[in-house]
Parts: sequence; C-alpha cells; structure tokens
Amino acid sequence: MNSSTSWRRVKKRTAADGAVYVSTDGTRYRRTGKAELQAEIAFQRRVADLGYPVPRVLEEGVTDDGHFYVVEESLGDQTLHDQAVASLNAGTPPVSAVNTPEDDPEMPWSAAPTGNGRTLPDDVTDTAAQVAARLLRAQAAHAVEPTPGALRQWLDRAGFTHNVFRENPDLDTPRTRAVLDDALHRLATVPLAYGHLDYGLPNVLPAGVIDWQHHGLVPLGYDVLPALEIIAFKGGTKGYTASPAQRRRYLAVLDDAARHATGEPISQHLGAYLLVKALFFLALMRPTDPSRTDKHLKWQYRRHLFTKGLEQYEHTGTVDTALFPSLEAFAAGHRAGNHP
Repeated sequence: MNSSTSWRRVKKRTAADGAVYVSTDGTRYRRTGKAELQAEIAFQRRVADLGYPVPRVLEEGVTDDGHFYVVEESLGDQTLHDQAVASLNAGTPPVSAVNTPEDDPEMPWSAAPTGNGRTLPDDVTDTAAQVAARLLRAQAAHAVEPTPGALRQWLDRAGFTHNVFRENPDLDTPRTRAVLDDALHRLATVPLAYGHLDYGLPNVLPAGVIDWQHHGLVPLGYDVLPALEIIAFKGGTKGYTASPAQRRRYLAVLDDAARHATGEPISQHLGAYLLVKALFFLALMRPTDPSRTDKHLKWQYRRHLFTKGLEQYEHTGTVDTALFPSLEAFAAGHRAGNHP
C-alpha cells in the first residue's frame, strides 16, 4: 500500500471483519476485509472491463495482520441517497457515501423524518436514471448464456426464499409458489447479465455504482428498474418518496436504453422484479426477542407488503407500490386491530 497516503477511518465493517478509510484528499477509498472482499474486487475488475460504471481499482494486497485490502478511486462523497437527505433536510449532516451491504439496513435512515416523506429532487431522480441507463446498456451488451435453473437460482438468492419461507411457513403455500412460478415463466426470455443484487440510491453516485459484494446473475433490468419503487418498502422512514411523474420518467429512460440495446422495452418486467423485492425485504425480519415490539411490527409490516404485492401481481401482473401503506399508517391500523 502507498505509504505516502494518509487515511482517515470512516467506519468498521463488522460482517466483513474489516474497515473503510478515505484518503485525506478524498480521492480514494481503502477497504479491508477477508475472502468476501477479495471476491468482490475480482468481480469488480471483471465488470469494469465490460464497461460497467464501477470504481477503478488502484491497488490491492494483504495487510500485516493478514487482511485483504483494496484501494479504489472515489466516485464522489455523496450517494444519491445522501444528496436527497441533504436537500430535504437542510442542516442535517449526510450519511457517508461508503454504505456497505452488511451494515444494518435501517441505520442510514435514522436521521430522516418519519411519515410518507417529501418528493425527491428532480435532479436526483434524473441522475439516477442516467446512471441506471449506463449500467443497463453495459449489462445488455454482455448478456450471459443461461444455464438450466439459472432463473430459479436468481429467485432463491435475490429473494432469500429459503429464509423467508422458514421464518414465515404460512406464506409457503401452493398459491405463493404458483405466482412465483408465473413470474419466472414471464421472465424466461429475458437475457441474463452480471448484476449488483443490492442496487438502490444508497449505492449510486453520479459517477457510478459502489458496493458489489452481493453480485450474481440477474435478469436484465432487475438491478435498475425497481430503484425508485423500493423506497416504498421502507414505509416512509427514508424521509423521501418518488412521485408518479418521476417514476414514469425514470422508467421511460430505461425503456429507451433497453430499446436501443436489445430492441425491446424493459419496464413490463417491473412487477415480477418487485415481487422478488418483496421477498428480499421480508427476509431476516422475524424477531427472536419477543420483547422487541418495534421489530415485531416491522416484520408484520413487511409481511403485509409481500401479501399485498402477491395479490396485485396475481391479478394484474404488476405491483403498484403507490398502494402500499406507510409504516406509520400500518402501525396505526395495527394498534386499532386492523392488522395481525
């Protein structure tokens, strides 16, 4: 590692048994970890060569204590989530741009106001669309030949289906399986590509996409199409929301990119992708401590969103997140006995 560089520690990465540092001039990030980080960086180098908008790897090696380390170029000091929070909450310090997937997914939003939130700035959603289109074009240009069972493997991995059904056995029904099978059938002709699997505004900067720890094969569009829709799964706790006009404009940009890359629009698959996202947001949610009523409520909320999305997709082939209640509204109904 370049000994002339001074580093400031940003955060500990508990799950990765490492840490994140930023150079004093803000132009580089250094991360330490174990085998998972090494695999992530190998993948990142691979997709960088395919034109994916990812940080350039400048250096890698092993520290004196046996940890793997990597030095990457900085794509900026604010993710699009940071920009949104900073814009909507003047005077509130933004969260660091180096959010990592292993961090508690609820933590970055702790400073944001509760409720349904305010509409995102247009420049944030428009930038999100441009970055997403860049990634989509790169993915479409390097589609991967599917293998038998590849879509099913994506569903199980992206939706954490084994965990969801283990924690929620009452949801593992022939009806649920049939709806998921229908979604896979509709996606059967969609090209597969190397994907992020944890894509969202906290991982997007104007110059590219960070945090590729959970990479894998995905059907084209799975990463980028739901990026504004998944805000609803947080129930208003992000402090912002995307308006219907912003969501339409975002999808129109991606459809245009997909038409140029593949000859076909892509937004018709959003419903199937949101069904998988509903599983993803329900995974690992069942509390083990009966005294944690807050976690129990959040688990019940995510169960409600999954069953609501399942019903919508079953009847219409789409999922409309605008019909999802906020966590606050759900909690009020829960207290009144209108929810389990």
